[in-house]
Amino acid sequence: MCALFRFTKPRPSFAEPTQAPPLELKDAQLAAASYGQREGGDLHDYIRVSHERVLFALLDVAGKRDQNRDIVSAAQDALRSSGAQLLSDDDVNEAEAMIEVCVQMNRAIIKAAGRVCACPTFAGCYNETLGTVCYVNAGHTPGLLRDEGGVSELRATGLPLGLFSHSAADASIAALRPGAALLVVSRGTVEAERKGKEFGLEAVKD
Repeated sequence: MCALFRFTKPRPSFAEPTQAPPLELKDAQLAAASYGQREGGDLHDYIRVSHERVLFALLDVAGKRDQNRDIVSAAQDALRSSGAQLLSDDDVNEAEAMIEVCVQMNRAIIKAAGRVCACPTFAGCYNETLGTVCYVNAGHTPGLLRDEGGVSELRATGLPLGLFSHSAADASIAALRPGAALLVVSRGTVEAERKGKEFGLEAVKD
């Protein structure tokens, strides 16, 4: 198994990226990068939750960074605490656990915001032993999975977090074959404009 997870969150700027430390996995690698000055409340994070699982997420939190700092912090705390609790057992049902992780994040976001706050979220659990990603796409830009068959979209499985207290997105599973790569980008990447033209998802695929 050889795979690369890369989380990129460019702004409408073409400055050099700021990269987060890569996380070494078994026959794989996970890394993140941000372009330009961070103005919004986007969050990317990843954490090892067991000897064979790594939890990762990318959130596009609505609003300016200085206005939603508490929301971003609450979402990250919920991701890390619930992920470590729910995904540490070797025999856990990953799909059910990922749904519950997102339920906990949703509640934390609503509580911290005190209002409706749309937070499109892509969260996944990479299983090193199985070579799979169990993911929830809550109204986020599609994840892009590239393998020998081409590029496929991991589309939304539910509504963005932060909208309804009792909503829950479904979980799906994608297999990463040898040489595959999974790319998750923020909406800012897709909507970035240059010379009056939107970058677009097709350009991200290319």
